[in-house]
Amino acid sequence: MAATSRRTAKSPSIARHGRLGRHSLWKTAAKVVASAAAVALVSGSAVAAYAAFDLAATAKPTVSLGNEHALEGVPDVGAFPGGVNLLIIGSDSRQGQGDGFGDPDEETAVLNDVNLLLHISEDHSHVEVVSFPRDMLVDVPEGCTDPDTGEELWDQYDVKINSVLDYGGMPCVVKTVESLTGTTIPFAGIVQFMGAAAISEAVGGVEVCVAEPIEDEHTDLYLAAGTHELRGLQALQFLRTRYGVGDGSDLGRISNQQVFMSALARELQSAGTYTDPVKLYSIAKAALENMQLSSTLGDPTTLVSIAMAAKDIDMSAIAFVQYPTAYEEGFGAVVPTESAEAVNLALQQDLPMTLDPTALDNTDFASASDPNAVPAEPTPSDEPVEEVPTDAPAPTVEALPSDVTGQTAAETRCSAGRTLEDQ
Repeated sequence: MAATSRRTAKSPSIARHGRLGRHSLWKTAAKVVASAAAVALVSGSAVAAYAAFDLAATAKPTVSLGNEHALEGVPDVGAFPGGVNLLIIGSDSRQGQGDGFGDPDEETAVLNDVNLLLHISEDHSHVEVVSFPRDMLVDVPEGCTDPDTGEELWDQYDVKINSVLDYGGMPCVVKTVESLTGTTIPFAGIVQFMGAAAISEAVGGVEVCVAEPIEDEHTDLYLAAGTHELRGLQALQFLRTRYGVGDGSDLGRISNQQVFMSALARELQSAGTYTDPVKLYSIAKAALENMQLSSTLGDPTTLVSIAMAAKDIDMSAIAFVQYPTAYEEGFGAVVPTESAEAVNLALQQDLPMTLDPTALDNTDFASASDPNAVPAEPTPSDEPVEEVPTDAPAPTVEALPSDVTGQTAAETRCSAGRTLEDQ
């Protein structure tokens, strides 16, 4: 193998927007055809052609993850062996985000502060969304390249996961999570601050419960106890708040984000979003305008296929899981516990993750239970029920260890707010 120039570290730099070449005619045409097919799948109306051209023009240039071979021979997302894995990366880059998020010339680091692994089972019977704490120490495998120079980079050990995006870009974050979990992740996307705000607007707002008042001068979020419909900037503030919830740590912020995501899942199903072409178009446009996607998601029909694969899954079978960690001495970082292997195995073997109902009882960062919550009704499905032979063994799934926390989408939990006096 020819010698390759390598570096062991990179200095944070200002996020740059590269000069883009003109799309060739055949690429544009292919994207329009794919967009038309995607819109027609959900609308079947005369506006499909307009929507297709609009979505095609909206889409940003995609990024190759280097693992596209994993999709060879797979006819569609629904047939992907072992289920679908999609990594959603939340970047704190200030570039192009407007006022209110700091000076992009001063705050130049590009950190992946949010890392969510979405897993949809092969039989579409369950979904897991695993959150990885931003301060978790991980090993970065070899094979990453500098996104600015294209140079191959050394592997790294015991670095915070939120530094990987700046180090090696989206493909390197994917490689790192693949190595950590032992899974293949062929789909990924990066969303910045205003992207989260735009998507919350597109769904029409998300109703969340707040157990105690949230007061956070860092994100300028102030919410009284009670129920709030969040959208736009306020939804973004809710997702970003750290000092205003739980124990003021990133672990508390993850629990708060799970409150929001579970409420969003219930909203998408109860509001009939999956059968509403106008809402679907708005969500697709918001995502394409505000996200940088992997090349494997460049075809809009793939996005639609992923969304439709999850549309009939029961809320109780959608689990939001926090990757189990423990603090290092000094509390400057967290490391995976032995229980992380149980989460990894469930992902590798395409098994549903069953949470220990007592897992949240003894944690300082947990969200709060809602005493007025009404259990979600089972989601009706148009799919025929497959008859299982009476002599077939029933599948058994043990609950995850008690230090693996989270909730299902069927659970209405409340944000555990903190006032300024508590901080």
